[in-house]
Amino acid sequence: MNGPIRLRRNRDNRHIRELTRSVRLHPEQFIQPLFVVEGLAAREAVPGLKDVWRETPSSLLRQIEADLERGVSKFLLFGVPGEKREREFSRAFTSARLADIKGRFGDEVWVAADVCLCSYTTHGHCGILADDRAHLDNDVTVAALADAALEFAHAGADCVAPSDMQDGRVAAIRAALDGAGFQRRALMSYAAKFHSAFYGPFRVAADSAPGPANALRDRASYQIDPGRPDDALLAAERDAAEGADILMVKPGLPCLDVLARLSASVPLPWAVYQTSGEQAGIDLLAGHGLADPVRAQLETWTAFVRAGAHMIISYAARRAPLYLGRDPGTP
Repeated sequence: MNGPIRLRRNRDNRHIRELTRSVRLHPEQFIQPLFVVEGLAAREAVPGLKDVWRETPSSLLRQIEADLERGVSKFLLFGVPGEKREREFSRAFTSARLADIKGRFGDEVWVAADVCLCSYTTHGHCGILADDRAHLDNDVTVAALADAALEFAHAGADCVAPSDMQDGRVAAIRAALDGAGFQRRALMSYAAKFHSAFYGPFRVAADSAPGPANALRDRASYQIDPGRPDDALLAAERDAAEGADILMVKPGLPCLDVLARLSASVPLPWAVYQTSGEQAGIDLLAGHGLADPVRAQLETWTAFVRAGAHMIISYAARRAPLYLGRDPGTP
């Protein structure tokens, strides 16, 4: 070919950019996290996050109705009970909220129920402590998680999403669901959940931070070490073999390389979780006038899809229908 290669002709105006874009976002890809808390008198804002609340049962339904009017119909529900225990947890509050949602909105919404124990335990860890209280009892925890997933399915959850990172929990949950006749219920595994510093606002929202007096001080013994990306591939392959329908990478931006590798290696639908810390960073920059909130959000979401995500769990998902009407290249 003679002459210079002119790449900029396909960037020259909004129309040609829209025609030539190979990575596209659409509102149907987005899942909005929801928090509902037992015993609240009124809903509370989550520190660091814009337009995200700890909901009461009644405000939860009003918020979902507002989201539906905006074009958002897919949700990830986190229930926060009023009573914390060491074991033998009551899931009645969360189950009742799932029943309320599906009873009110039916098939207009798709609701995944987070399956973990961190909001239920006195110590804030994602499972049941062993007798020495220095580590989680994997198998006892898995049994409790399978019971929770089954209860949430009975309550109407369209999908159960184990986020605990215990070994073998996908197989146990899938067996419990299938054995009770819930073969059609989806299972979304937090397959590659890393030990991360980007979960702060979430832990406030879900009242799930490990207590400082615990012998087990953090979640490094069960969440994936950021320096061991091969563990993410092994976990994803295992969870796929055990019956997961959707696999997830969390956090999002710090793990784009992992998402790209895993989505190319394991042929299942991939979710990415844009964590509360990531979202708080965008909202903080925008709040100080240091970044355009729409451009920053679209840039991160585009990166997730570019790396192989089919769906995005984002605290700004309820803004997606509005934001996606704007050209990401507009200054």
